[in-house]
Amino acid sequence: MLQYKQQTIKKSVSISGVGLHTGAQTTMTFLPAKPNHGYKFQRVDLPGSPIIDANCDLVVDVSRGTTIEQNGGRVSTIEHTLAALVGLEIDNVLIQIDGPEAPIMDGSSIQFVNVLKETGTEEQNALRDFFEVQDSIFYRDSSRNVEIAALPLDDYRVTVMIDYNSPVLGSQHASITNIGQFEKEIASCRTFCFLHELEMLYKNNLIKGGDLNNAIVIVDRIVEPHELDNIAQMLGKPKVEVKKEGILNNIELRYNNEPARHKLLDIIGDLALAGRPLKAQILAARPGHAANVAFAKKLKRAMIESDKKGVPRYNPALPPVMDINQIRNILPHRYPFLLIDKIIYLDKESVAGVKNVTMNEPFFQGHFPGNPVFPGVLQVEAMAQIGGILVLNTVPDPENYWTYFLGIDEIKFRKMVLPGDTLVIQCDLMAPIKRGIAKMYGRAYVGNTLVCEGTMTASIVRKDS
Repeated sequence: MLQYKQQTIKKSVSISGVGLHTGAQTTMTFLPAKPNHGYKFQRVDLPGSPIIDANCDLVVDVSRGTTIEQNGGRVSTIEHTLAALVGLEIDNVLIQIDGPEAPIMDGSSIQFVNVLKETGTEEQNALRDFFEVQDSIFYRDSSRNVEIAALPLDDYRVTVMIDYNSPVLGSQHASITNIGQFEKEIASCRTFCFLHELEMLYKNNLIKGGDLNNAIVIVDRIVEPHELDNIAQMLGKPKVEVKKEGILNNIELRYNNEPARHKLLDIIGDLALAGRPLKAQILAARPGHAANVAFAKKLKRAMIESDKKGVPRYNPALPPVMDINQIRNILPHRYPFLLIDKIIYLDKESVAGVKNVTMNEPFFQGHFPGNPVFPGVLQVEAMAQIGGILVLNTVPDPENYWTYFLGIDEIKFRKMVLPGDTLVIQCDLMAPIKRGIAKMYGRAYVGNTLVCEGTMTASIVRKDS
């Protein structure tokens, strides 16, 4: 089951190693971060220690890994690190690094997982901002015969198929049915390449940190003895060997389908660059970093379009930020005038809450009893009470304050609200609170339909003043 509260790590922790392509020795330090911080890298070896957001729009290279650049700082081969964070459902962390490339370690995510588990995770007082795929999203690159799809699902599942038309590495599949399987089933699966790619990378002055301890080299042709000597020299080894066809140095695979599992690891890491945890079924055929990042950009565009609709996301299965008892401790209203049931989102500038409308509301006895319609004035009152939570959240002792509404402007009622409807109401500050005066824009929805909106001005006053 997915973690629904945001998480960070309890304390900072470091890990060191060489970069696969640069060969540079680097130390990476993970630090705790506040809610909604997300993943950010910081190049502490550069002037000004620039921060680079883990954002698909900042990707500048996908040739042999994923590289991001921002503010004059660049970090490469980040996908294994991000996969470990996603696999452990850690949402907020600052990753300081003193070089241009994340350490490759053993070519998988397991050492990142282990060091992050050592420090432990800490639940934060904020809900995870899932992107729930509502309509299937598809990506295809015909030139590479790549297809990726995200299908609606109230969970996160990933299935990958690879096919290299090779006698050693043919068609393989790998999948996880929930993200909790990542640590045991996927995290230890190492990166791989073919022998001909190894030679090309070496000639292009890459894989300076390459070693048979951090990558699987697949040999899908007969190799002459003098070629093995050249490869040994390339890798700084006294000797390498291989069966007629197989894995260089006859290294044992951790799983029969380890390459497919590693591709699944890569896509989990790359899709983290979309910026939000996902609820979707991901299906990928022959994926690579270029396709993964292109698909992450497509997911991000879908997120932006969804946010433009402005509808607060409400999942009744999730625990609220405030339940009715916590609301009662802050607001003075009582039956029959307490008109909100729970708060589902709250930060310094925005709040969202829920009002369930039932036929048992006391006002239906006299308000159109033969045609029960939730009164517009009470919709505004519910909106005002939710706005009151936002305003009272700005003081350390909200139980000692009153909120009084000074003005309600441009209220519009778009559609009738009936018994059985669930009102989801959001209020946003329109400007910083000054001298105890707050101006807010509120809107109420039933499903995806806007039913009421307007602006409200409130004053916050100490009870003993």
